[in-house]
Amino acid sequence: MNLAGRMSIGHLSKEAGVKVVTIRYYEQIKLMPPPPRTEGNYRAYKQEHLHRLQFIHRCRSFGFTLDQVRDLLRLSTQPRQKCSEVDRITANHLKEIERKVADLRGLAAELRRIQRRCPGKSLIGNCRILEALSPAPNRSGSTRGRSARR
Repeated sequence: MNLAGRMSIGHLSKEAGVKVVTIRYYEQIKLMPPPPRTEGNYRAYKQEHLHRLQFIHRCRSFGFTLDQVRDLLRLSTQPRQKCSEVDRITANHLKEIERKVADLRGLAAELRRIQRRCPGKSLIGNCRILEALSPAPNRSGSTRGRSARR
């Protein structure tokens, strides 16, 4: 950080733990406001940029989408507003995460079932795991196009 309290994009990147390309992308999609420029046309970020970027990074680490982050940022500028909208966004996100966790548990159970079919000691040609992962042949014996319909 220089004497004027400004920082370069590289310094901002390091402080926030975000790649420079990500900062530029956030500016492009207007999640980050454009910083003032120096006489040499370099970006000169302020502390507010760092705080906003840290907020965005934290939201993303919780899996919020960019649209959800945009809404949360908008709501964060309305301190006198009730937080019911923030709660709604968070509750919906939590439901989605819980659905994904349930899907992953089901996937893990299916993979355990498949894995139990093959002790890993037979030849590849007789591997029950590969057999279970392969599409089942249809009546004509062809498997073409089968996976595209799923």
